[in-house]
Amino acid sequence: MSSGQQKNDVAKAPPSDGSNVPVDVSPESQRLQLLSPFDKMNPKNLVDMTILIKVKGKCTTDHISAAGPWLKFRGHLDNISNNLFLTAVNIENEEMNNIQNKSTGEWGPVPGTARAYKAQGINWCVIGDDNYGEGSSREHAALEPRHLGGRAIIVKSFARIHETNLKKQGMLPLTFSNPSDYDKIQPNDKISLLGIENFAPGKPLECRITHSDGSTETIELKHTFNEQQINWFKAGSALNFMKEMASK
Repeated sequence: MSSGQQKNDVAKAPPSDGSNVPVDVSPESQRLQLLSPFDKMNPKNLVDMTILIKVKGKCTTDHISAAGPWLKFRGHLDNISNNLFLTAVNIENEEMNNIQNKSTGEWGPVPGTARAYKAQGINWCVIGDDNYGEGSSREHAALEPRHLGGRAIIVKSFARIHETNLKKQGMLPLTFSNPSDYDKIQPNDKISLLGIENFAPGKPLECRITHSDGSTETIELKHTFNEQQINWFKAGSALNFMKEMASK
């Protein structure tokens, strides 16, 4: 066999337009899953959000998305999302992976509770402490909360890379203007982010806390979004925005 024949047998030039080329992944696969685009920004999704978990103390990307055997599911977002916040400490009971479903009152694992909220159309957020998301820059620590219905992560401070990863997935990483406001929020509260229609670089957001007794108070939240990142958020993710730009 000539070298030319060998080359033709093992190499095939890609089509000039690959937009109609299907990508086949078995629906039975446990390690690979095709992704669907995240939904676009809707101000209604940021009103009266349930708090999935108020984290006490350190919360690294490994607390948010555990490594080890879970890494075999890196290509299957739904499966790997079963490790969400497994080792984060819940301030309500100082336990790991045991939170209360605020809709039913039942206690159970964090991923299962997040899935229950998503199935009911309940938008949720997370309240966290200092340097949230430190450690490995794993993307799944941002993908998983978004996939399971999370809308915002509100903390005292962020690790920079994780903060950017959250922005890329259409999440709202926000910090307390006054760090002591962390103590004002109780796990049974509802969180509303107001004025998102006027979201702009350098402009704080107003947060309304509705307590379980019906009383409310308002605090200020800061962000580090620039114009491009705000476009990511409005589109639902950085990938959504890139697709929108490519179609113009």
